[in-house]
Amino acid sequence: MRRFSALGRPAQALFLRALVTLPLVSLSLRLRGFHPTRTTLKRRLAHSLAQEDSESVDKQAALAARMVHAADRHGLVHPSCLAKSLTLWWLLGRQGITSRLRIGIRKENGELQAHAWVERKGTALDEPEELDRHYAAFDRELARLPEEERSAGE
Repeated sequence: MRRFSALGRPAQALFLRALVTLPLVSLSLRLRGFHPTRTTLKRRLAHSLAQEDSESVDKQAALAARMVHAADRHGLVHPSCLAKSLTLWWLLGRQGITSRLRIGIRKENGELQAHAWVERKGTALDEPEELDRHYAAFDRELARLPEEERSAGE
């Protein structure tokens, strides 16, 4: 509680939103699957984008990543990397911050493994030890802000 009280208002709001959203996204993935969950989240994104080259936007993105990580550590549910990544992607999108949901695979000890993460400006957010670099990411981007999709199709 002391650590939470020491956070600024924006960080507290992000933490609480992540704390509630993580289990909901996790449950939706389990019951409905990836595409319906992503579609539902996309409907609730901001329609305008923040300035991409702004240092304050980069700081907001880093803060959101830290708060999702903290919500995972301190929450009652510890969801998959896909649920955490979708939650972070959605929180960023709600702020008008562009990011990309990425999914990659690797083969280790004869076993196929998958991992999900969020990238911003080509860099994975909140990935310890650059874990994302150990996976071959699918070329197709799985989630963008609606405005990005319109401009990519033109």
